[in-house]
Amino acid sequence: MSTNTETVTAFYTRAFNDGEPEAAAAAAIGDSYVQHNPGAPDGVPAFVAYVHSMRERFPELRLEVKRTIAEGDHVVTHSAFHLTPGDRGMAVADIWRLEDGKIVEHWDVMQQVPEQSANTNTMF
Repeated sequence: MSTNTETVTAFYTRAFNDGEPEAAAAAAIGDSYVQHNPGAPDGVPAFVAYVHSMRERFPELRLEVKRTIAEGDHVVTHSAFHLTPGDRGMAVADIWRLEDGKIVEHWDVMQQVPEQSANTNTMF
């Protein structure tokens, strides 16, 4: 039996990096999937369609989970999301809620990695 963090990380990377959103969803999503991103509909079919659409436009996209934080039934991932090799990418924070070890709810916040920064720290 995997932990909530392992479930979320495996789901996220399998869907986006491996291009297997159907298999990822079948293994990790519960009876419902509530989406809080205002640009995305609820449900597994919408998630699967989104991943396929992204991978069709950007076949070399990569998601790298940099860190995770888990508390109770919530897991937060902080990831670097690159649409093409060598791009600056985006910093993405996702919040996942699980019930009985299955993902049932998702929130996200995305920010472009800028060319210049007011400090010497990275976003990761």
